Amino acid sequence: MSDKIPYVFRQNTDFLYFSGCQEPESILVLTCKENKSSFTLFVRPKDEHSELWDGPRTSVETAAEIFGTDYALPVTKFEQFVASFIQEDKKSIIWYDYADVVQPILHKKLCQLVKLTDNQIFASPKTLFHQIRLIKSVYEIDLMRESCRIASNAIIKTIQSSKPQMSEHQLFATVDYECRMHGAEYLAYPPVVAAGKNANIIHYISNNQIIRSGDLVLMDAGCEYHGYSSDITRTWPINGKFTPEQRVLYEIVLDVQKNLIKTLKDMPSLDNVFRHMCFLLGKRLQDINLIPKNIDEEKLLTAAYTYCPHHVSHYLGMDVHDAGKISRSIRIQPGMIITIEPGIYISPKNLHAPPHFHGLGIRIEDDILVTENGSEVLTKTCPKEVAEIEALASQNQGSC
Repeated sequence: MSDKIPYVFRQNTDFLYFSGCQEPESILVLTCKENKSSFTLFVRPKDEHSELWDGPRTSVETAAEIFGTDYALPVTKFEQFVASFIQEDKKSIIWYDYADVVQPILHKKLCQLVKLTDNQIFASPKTLFHQIRLIKSVYEIDLMRESCRIASNAIIKTIQSSKPQMSEHQLFATVDYECRMHGAEYLAYPPVVAAGKNANIIHYISNNQIIRSGDLVLMDAGCEYHGYSSDITRTWPINGKFTPEQRVLYEIVLDVQKNLIKTLKDMPSLDNVFRHMCFLLGKRLQDINLIPKNIDEEKLLTAAYTYCPHHVSHYLGMDVHDAGKISRSIRIQPGMIITIEPGIYISPKNLHAPPHFHGLGIRIEDDILVTENGSEVLTKTCPKEVAEIEALASQNQGSC
C-alpha cells in the first residue's frame, strides 16, 4: 500500500520457504535448545475492518495447523516472547539477518531486546538458508518443471503471433497473458522485449518501440508458479527469416550454449562455465573475423567478454537470481537448477565488427536441472533451432 493505492504483495522467499505463509507482517521464530527445536509463527490477529479492505486473514487459532508450525501467536506478542527467551537463557544467540534490514521496526525492536543482556549477539542465518534452498527437493523440481512448461508455451505463442509493425509492448502483453491463462500467478520479473538495436541494452525493459521488418526480437521472460520462477530467452526474426549476418551469429550462440550444457556432467562451477563460454565464443568469433586471430588466450577471453558482458549462468528457484549468498565459484551439484545463457551483442562502437553486424543482439537461455548423469533441460519444449524458430515466426506473416 502506498498513498492508499494497493500493490501486489510478494512474500520474502526465505520466510516463505520455511513457513509456507504468504501473509504480510508475519514472523517465524525457530528456536533450538538442547537438541530440541520448535517453530513459532506470529501472525496478525483477525480484524473485521482491515479484512473488509484487504481480504481475510488466517486466525491465530488456526495458523499452526494450516502452516504446520508447533505454535502460533499474535504478532503483538513477539517482543514478549523474545524477551522471555533471552531472559531464560542469557547465552542464547539470535540468528537474524541484521546486515540486510527488511523490516526497520522489527530491527529496532530486536536491537532493544538484545540490550537486555551483554551476551547476546546477532548472527545472520541467510547463507545457511541459501545453502539449504540451493538443492531442490523433488516437490520443488516438479513446481519448477511446471513453471518452465508454462513459460515455454507462452513464448511459443508469442513468437507465433509476432509480425512487423507490432510494438514490443504487444509482445510483452502476449507473453504475460499466456502465462497467466495457463496457471502462472504473474511474470517472474519485468520481461525484456528488445527489437533491433534495443537488444544491445542487456536490461532493456521499456518495451515500447515499433518492431520493423528485418529486426530481431530478443525476449527474456519467465513466470512465477506457486512461488517458483522460470527464466527463458529466445531470439527470432520478426519477419520469419534470419538474414545471413543474423543467422551466423545465432548459430554461434546456439552451438556455444549446447556445448556448455554438455559440460555440466563434469559438475564445474558457474564461474568456470563462464570462462569456458568466453573461450568458445572467442574462437567462433575469430572464425568469422570479429576477433583478431593472433592474440593469446587471456586477450581472447577479454575480447569475447566485450561481445557478451554478462555472466552465462545463475542459480534459479524461488527467486530468479536464487540463493544470492552462494558464490558462483563452487562446483554445481545434483539438485541445483541453473540457467545457461550465452549471448552476442554488437555495439556500433565495436571497431572489429563490420557495419552490417552493428546493432545485433542475440541471447539463448534455458533452465537446467543438474542431475547425477549430467543435466535435464527444463525448457526443452521451447524451440531454439534455426528451422524451428523461422517456422514459428512465419505463422503470422500473411496478415502483415
